[in-house]
This record gives sequence, C-alpha cells and structure tokens, in this order.
Amino acid sequence: MNERMQGVRLAPYTTLRLGGPAKAFATARTDEEIVRLVADADRAGEPVLVLGGGSNLVIADEGFDGLVVHVATTGVRVTEDGDRVLVTAAAGEDWDALVRRCVAEGWSGVECLSGIPGLVGSTPIQNVGAYGQDVSQTIRSVRVYDRRRAEVLELPAERCGFSYRHSAFKAALDRYVVLDVTYALERSPLSGPIGYAELANRLGVSDGDRVPLEQARQAVLELRRGKGMVLDPDDPDTCSAGSFFTNPVLTAEQAAELELRAPGYPRWRMPDGTVKVPAAWLIEHAGFPKGYRRGPVRISTKHTLALTHPGGRGGPDERATAADLLALAIEVRDGVEAKFGVRLVNEPVMVGLSL
Repeated sequence: MNERMQGVRLAPYTTLRLGGPAKAFATARTDEEIVRLVADADRAGEPVLVLGGGSNLVIADEGFDGLVVHVATTGVRVTEDGDRVLVTAAAGEDWDALVRRCVAEGWSGVECLSGIPGLVGSTPIQNVGAYGQDVSQTIRSVRVYDRRRAEVLELPAERCGFSYRHSAFKAALDRYVVLDVTYALERSPLSGPIGYAELANRLGVSDGDRVPLEQARQAVLELRRGKGMVLDPDDPDTCSAGSFFTNPVLTAEQAAELELRAPGYPRWRMPDGTVKVPAAWLIEHAGFPKGYRRGPVRISTKHTLALTHPGGRGGPDERATAADLLALAIEVRDGVEAKFGVRLVNEPVMVGLSL
C-alpha cells in the first residue's frame, strides 16, 4: 500500500533544488503500484505528475496541485537476440549506473551517454543524447501505461516518434507513463563510431574511429565534469537542469537569414537540408557570457547552456525561486531572438511554468 503524503516539498527531488509542495505525494516501487496510483487519480479527475530523477524538470514555486507519483522501481533483465544484447531496465533505475554496467559488461551503444543524471524512464521521453549518441539509436521498445486507453502497452521504437530531443512521449506527457525500456546493444569491447568532434579531439582519434568502451566513458565524463554536467555536491554549477535550451534546427531560409546577421556562424548541416546551430554560441554572442548573473541565479561558469541555482547546494549563495530562474531564461531567450532572429526552445519540462 502506498502512503499518500500531503505537502511534500518537491525542490529536494530535483537537481535544480527548486519547486513548491505537492498536494499529494506517493512513492511507487513496482509497475503495478505506478499503474494503480495513476489510474486511480485519473478516475478521480486528479492531476498527476510522474517524477523520476528530477534532472530535466523545472517546477513552479506554487508546487503541483495534484498527485506526484515518485518512481522508484528497480530491476534489469538481460537477454540475447542474435548478435545483440537486449537490456531491459525499469524506469526507476539510475541511468548512469546502467551505462556503467553496460561498459563493464562489454555492451556497446550507450557509452557516450555517461554521466547524464536522471533515471532510465526519462531517456525515451527526451530522446536523451550527447556526444554523437542518443537513445533512439539503441532503444528496441518502451513499455508504457497508456492513460488514454487505460492499459499497458509495449511500443516498438518506430512508434515512439523519436526526433531531436523529442518523442511521442514528450509530445503527450499527460498520456504515457514509462514503465521500462529495452535497449539493443552490440556485444563489443569497442565504442560505437566516434561522431562528435570535441570527443574525438579529447580521445585523439578521427571521426568514425572506435575506442575501448571504458576509454570513451572516461573521456565523456571528463568533458562533462569540465562543463559542470556531472552532479557534484561541492560544485554549485551542477545545481541545474543540464542544458536549458536545445540547439535550434533551422530551415535553409532561416539559416540564410541568420547568415546576414552573423556571417560565418558555426553550424552543422543535417542530412535533410536543415541546419543545426549551437545554442551556446548564440547565447554568448548575444551578450550572455558564462557566469552571467541575474540575482540568485546565473548561467553556469563552465557551460553557457546551463542555468544554475548556486544556492541550492548550500553555502553563501542566496537561495532562489523558480520565478528567478524563469526570469533569467526569458532574458536569455529574448536577447538571442532580438540579436539573431532565432527563438530558443527550453529542453527541461516545465511544471506550472511556461516560457
């Protein structure tokens, strides 16, 4: 039986350490408990927020006026399918712990996603990616509770609607609750082909080369630590929701317009003819450098894409509010749009807030 608690502060359950109380809060340790809690709330017309690791979430100061279901399921099952290892992990499993195990076992395909905070259940929602890999490259299927149909379904990858930092799950946050995820990994001591220049430079290899799994993992962790992107209680820059804005993907016409405003701007040409632009470059060149501060919140001193709450880790910094963070996000977004004509889109899920 799940004990429903009243008025639980949600800030400690997020990496930003921001957010007000939940009207009701319950921890679910099995899939059956998740389904029962959500289904009962749906029947009663009660709003539901499914909470995992809180690493990609910004919750309003007013909190959440409904039931928060804290996912704490565990379990990893391993099977084989031809030359692939199928790793099925419960939504409540720690993501980086799973990556660490995959690297140790010689299962290739997620090593460049090392150090990303949060739980397994969030990875398909955001189509989590970094350093040339994203989970859509390895996800075989996602088992979900479909709130609209009131049944548990297993969705193959082709039905998950994956695109850049997006999915069918993110498009319908009030419909699907992730229960577990199955990844199809290669049995190999080597990483996937290195496809990200910064990582290739750190490893001293060429684009497309493969390196030992542990070598790839350690290089990624070093890069992420250098950007304050590995959780560390002694580093106030890690009190963030990771990258706050996604890299804009522009049409050919939009890219040509940006060229007029910023000749020679950095870009990646995509196979479909669109152009991806580094949001960090846009932010810095719009006048928002690393460490830019607005009251008790600031841009990370290490990485322009992260908005941080230094006081969330304690110490001398003033504690902030979600409203403070939102004001900084709006200032940055509007400043970039005014200078470059490009509107940045937030990556974290906003609860009770909107940009």
